[in-house]
Amino acid sequence: MYKFFARVLEQGAPILFVLLWSTGFIGGKLGLPYAESFTFLALRFAIVLLIVVPVVVIFVRVKIKPIMIFHCVVAGLLIHGLYLGGVFFAIEHGMSAGVSSLIMALQPLLTAYLAWQFLNEKISRRQMIALAAALIGVGLVIVPKFLGGASVEGISVINLVSAGIALLGITIGSIYQKQFVNGVDVRFVTMVQYAGVIFPMAIFALVFETGEINWTGEFVFALGWLVIVLSIGAIVLLLFLIGRDSVSKTASLFYLVPVCTTIIAYFLFDEKLQPIQLLGMAVVVCSVAIGARTAKNKKSK
Repeated sequence: MYKFFARVLEQGAPILFVLLWSTGFIGGKLGLPYAESFTFLALRFAIVLLIVVPVVVIFVRVKIKPIMIFHCVVAGLLIHGLYLGGVFFAIEHGMSAGVSSLIMALQPLLTAYLAWQFLNEKISRRQMIALAAALIGVGLVIVPKFLGGASVEGISVINLVSAGIALLGITIGSIYQKQFVNGVDVRFVTMVQYAGVIFPMAIFALVFETGEINWTGEFVFALGWLVIVLSIGAIVLLLFLIGRDSVSKTASLFYLVPVCTTIIAYFLFDEKLQPIQLLGMAVVVCSVAIGARTAKNKKSK
């Protein structure tokens, strides 16, 4: 029975990851009106450590060299610090979740190129065409948001720079994780990464923000969701997928995030889905499926 559930979880990990990761933009939209971005993230990381540290102390028995701890910290600064910090800062300053997710959807193309350059991961022409088509599909999903005033108002130089930093953070962090932090217990890696990123995040909060938090029901729910579902559940799945699959294949899953985010926003915020969005979703799903199948066939040969 255990092997059956383990096999189901392994096969369903990509789908579960996309579903969980997509809720991060929604959680940010719910919680950021009540706390500034760096303060929000520092509090989130502190609570995660309160949960993860006892688990590691009780259940994990690993011998880790100091250099591995260093690599874990660097990967954490990139994945949690630059990525989450950049996205939350942009959303706090007016960029919509849809625009943010569209920019993050550039990650697969950037990751595929960097993985080809630095990890010698081969990318076929069919995969590149599938990735390009998926990006077009993401554009179709998000384009109605650009036609509305609220989305356009969030486009500013500082927000674009912040989102660009986030994009580089998650991209380079994924490659760094694959190259230097592979084969280590994900629970230990999670603990070290959050322990390493909480201090710079707290410093940013102290220097640039007021530290005020409005403890509303929405904020508590968003904080709890982001701690349990995103910072623990989704991150563990991400580390697992990076270790199991190629970096470019794992990154291709991020194309589905804007699609899933749009669907969730429809049910939570009554955002209407237009025909062009439905077409874009179909393009994204088909493109990612083709790209993933091509990578799987290459791996099996």
